Amino acid sequence: MPYPPLALRQQFASTPGLSRRASLSALLLSPWLLKRAHAQVLQPVDSGGHRGVQLAMSWPAGRSPQGFWVSEKFDGVRSVWDGRVLRFRSGRIIAAPVWFLSALPQVALDGELWMARGAFDRLSGVVRQAEPDDEAWRAVKYLVFDAPGHAAPFAQRVALVQSTLAQAQQPWLMPVAQREVNDARALQVLLEETVRQSGEGLMLHRADALWQPGRTDALFKLKPELDEEGLVVGHQPGKGRLLGMTGALLVQMPSGQRFALGSGLSDAQRRNPPPVGAWVTYRYRERTPSGLPRFASFVRVREPE
Repeated sequence: MPYPPLALRQQFASTPGLSRRASLSALLLSPWLLKRAHAQVLQPVDSGGHRGVQLAMSWPAGRSPQGFWVSEKFDGVRSVWDGRVLRFRSGRIIAAPVWFLSALPQVALDGELWMARGAFDRLSGVVRQAEPDDEAWRAVKYLVFDAPGHAAPFAQRVALVQSTLAQAQQPWLMPVAQREVNDARALQVLLEETVRQSGEGLMLHRADALWQPGRTDALFKLKPELDEEGLVVGHQPGKGRLLGMTGALLVQMPSGQRFALGSGLSDAQRRNPPPVGAWVTYRYRERTPSGLPRFASFVRVREPE
């Protein structure tokens, strides 16, 4: 039986009421306890807290990508596999078919459930069902970009993901391709090529960064337009052609600031707007001096997880 990792030995050795010898014996004699502790370390939590998943910051314009690995940003549903259970980033369990789950390795993975470019709404409808539609899931791919909780720099975690998924030999279980880009100009060219092919944007991982949960400078996203999520706190009535419908959503940003979001809403959405309490995604080009999004446009309602 392998000896428990140092971190777990220290954790149990410091547990009140247990001697060092007793706590280490408990670890050695109870393999299930070690597995349980490992799963708890990797378990994702609500995206409001962000303690269990790594989140991206916006890439600064003109910055050199030296030292980063670059990949496509896929417009899918974020999903984390802890070796036993597949979850949304909120921590809620994803009801995937048995054949899908049984093929996943006993290694923690982080990635996107994805169908194709421009197919987010169809994908979302499939993966959020309480009872999985076996046939519909056959079109779903799991694109993996990280091994959360693994104590190694990102470059080594990529190698772990690649070797692990190669052993799994499942065509729908794929590592996300990573590449190095020489300078800011080459990065912009790559972004333009990706968007021209209907891609959403790029992700940049710092190659030497250790995994850590939350929003860090180890992970960035680069898109033609910035995006963000906000909370619907009210509705503003429409005028003129929009009389009798919703003119704009009153949205509260993560900073606590509020603004009116009207652009991007269809007439159907104006007649039946996202309710107060819903989270919505919006895109914008830049911020005003006061921090509000400029030229903001509604994208979609964030489905509950």
